[in-house]
Amino acid sequence: MIDYDAFPEQRQAYIEQILIEKGRVVSADLVSLLSVSEHTIRRDLQKLARQGICKRVYGGAVSQLKQSATFETRMTQCVAEKSTVAKKCAQLIKTNSCIFIDAGSTYLAMASYIPHEMELTIVTNSPQIASLLSSRTHGELILLGGKVNPQTGSTMGSDTVNQIRNMVFDQTFIGVCGLDPQAGLSAVYYEDACFKKEVITQSNEVIAAVIADKMSQVARYKVATCEDIDIVVVSRETNIQGFENLNMHIEVV
Repeated sequence: MIDYDAFPEQRQAYIEQILIEKGRVVSADLVSLLSVSEHTIRRDLQKLARQGICKRVYGGAVSQLKQSATFETRMTQCVAEKSTVAKKCAQLIKTNSCIFIDAGSTYLAMASYIPHEMELTIVTNSPQIASLLSSRTHGELILLGGKVNPQTGSTMGSDTVNQIRNMVFDQTFIGVCGLDPQAGLSAVYYEDACFKKEVITQSNEVIAAVIADKMSQVARYKVATCEDIDIVVVSRETNIQGFENLNMHIEVV
């Protein structure tokens, strides 16, 4: 058996492996598992964080969020999983309501599942989603203006935020870069994070579609706590450990 107290490189490699497999580590569990001090684990996690392997959170660490690809690239990734989650999200939409659909490849897939005859006011910051829904004859479709960010595939800026402040949504389908039990919902880009905060403030019900590789992940900018989210829709392949006892409903499909 390896004496992890005497071999820091092996210890850190072991912690890294847990991060790869589970997405997060808890400091107290590592202390017990490796028979080392809290101070030792804290130093290990600090070193792994400096190497870009993980991000420190309260009580432990989560694996580092992968660099966000362009919107066009994300459309080709995890297609089957996104389709399954997207279909369930569409089933949660309430008729005769005003909904906001955030930009993202999963919500672009969701748009194709919205019944054409359903009476809705749909607001979106995604030109692609608006284009897909442009032939709807029931209700209204509103595309928010602003500068288009090629990474998020959405309109951004102060004009976009100001438009949101004059609207109230029955349901919001919010985009997720990372979702963690302690850190909550986070975003890669500052402007996107600010925009999402405003949308959540104007919403009566917040729904998040989350694919497996975004769970237990933390991006650079915090958007909301888990308590601010009403429903999380995930696939059966998703590890929801740590989320079970939070004050939000997890819909597994």
